[in-house]
Amino acid sequence: MSDPRCPYKTFPERNWWRQSVAEVPRTELDPHAGEPAPFTITPETRIVTAGSCFAQHIARVLRERGFSYLVGEPGPPTLTPEQRAHHGYGAFSARYGNVYTPRQLVQLVERAEGRFVPEEPFWPPGRHKGWRDPFRPQIQPNGFASAEEAAADRAVHVRAVGQVLRDCDVFVFTLGLTETWISQVDGAVFPVCPGCPHGSFDPARYAFKNFTVGELIADLHRFLELLGGLNPRCRVIFTVSPVPLVATAEPRHALTSTVYSKSALRAAADEVARAHAHVTYFGSYEVICHSGNDYFAPDRRGVVPAGVAHVMRTFFARFCPDAPAPQAQP
Repeated sequence: MSDPRCPYKTFPERNWWRQSVAEVPRTELDPHAGEPAPFTITPETRIVTAGSCFAQHIARVLRERGFSYLVGEPGPPTLTPEQRAHHGYGAFSARYGNVYTPRQLVQLVERAEGRFVPEEPFWPPGRHKGWRDPFRPQIQPNGFASAEEAAADRAVHVRAVGQVLRDCDVFVFTLGLTETWISQVDGAVFPVCPGCPHGSFDPARYAFKNFTVGELIADLHRFLELLGGLNPRCRVIFTVSPVPLVATAEPRHALTSTVYSKSALRAAADEVARAHAHVTYFGSYEVICHSGNDYFAPDRRGVVPAGVAHVMRTFFARFCPDAPAPQAQP
């Protein structure tokens, strides 16, 4: 005989796997169904995004839907829209390229505030022409003409980063990786391993780093502290990219490292969001990986348009209840 005091008897349908997952049509699964919205986003809400490659999908759809997506580096007016996109203008709110780890995000904000000036020099031309910014090595397709040009562009960039952070109402960060490469000189974090393909690899200068859950949590708290100093009214959305690692530097299978990375990022985002009233978590990862749909391209990394559409339907349902819902894709 069951215990009439069993607390599970009082739980809503969203708490039960059968009612909230197994019996829900796959294209309608919403990991936030039944939850009160933490805050509301309107077309007037000024939004800034950063993160891994999946974050670009969020930025694109927000612009397409007419939301106030802040872009601090729109690009020279002499460039066509296609040329601006090719040069990394507008993919994110500033021209920082992919920001994969919380530590990289922290250092980006610290550089924008002048708190951290990495010692890493600009990378000279090598196998590929042009000078490269080590912290945005692929942002200029053909590289910069000189180290001086790269430095001037970086100065414009970090000012733009600081400005969009001061101006935004909501900041969306897509956590992508736990693995990274760092400078052994000052701990500067690179978005890609030096020498792959830009720059040159020196094991005495660069080291592999795989962040622990505790380190991720500390970095997210540090980011919120920095952001609060710049813009205390800003609300924050953390989400985890579903895109697997392209390769792992750990001596193990890429799948094992991918599961660790996503699990650690998800756990860190959850703990930090619970600790701050102005921070929430949004389940991009859950929609793509656990809705029962095959939302991956043949390479098992890229997310197909139907998957992006499902994520954004869920996003608008959670944060933009007055906005018309985008239609499901077959």
